[in-house]
Amino acid sequence: MEAQGSGAIINVSSIASLRWLGTAYISYSASKAAVNQFTQSIALQYARKGIRSNAILPGMMNTPTARAALMSEFADEADLVAKRDAACPTGSMGDAWDVAWASVFLASDEAKYINGVLLPVDGGMTCKVV
Repeated sequence: MEAQGSGAIINVSSIASLRWLGTAYISYSASKAAVNQFTQSIALQYARKGIRSNAILPGMMNTPTARAALMSEFADEADLVAKRDAACPTGSMGDAWDVAWASVFLASDEAKYINGVLLPVDGGMTCKVV
């Protein structure tokens, strides 16, 4: 990226990196907060070399991996989805496409002046007080 004088780095963090979400994921939250700092350090260190660095912070996502990781906390998968949908301001969880489209935008020339941003893709979840 330095040699070509441009580039876009998109890291994936989590809204859990910003605040307590009601679940004790200390290691997860701390590691994602580190991703945020890493992202912003790169953004500042390499900005004059034409390299941008941003992070996407997904909220509650309805993916097979998320459902599998959380199944032990719920009676069944339908219960899991219903309760997590209800917790979201929009009334439903996001999906992998929501994160993918945010990534496409941040990688594009349309985002050429966006650098060091921690972008929640969470349906408004970070606006709530848990």
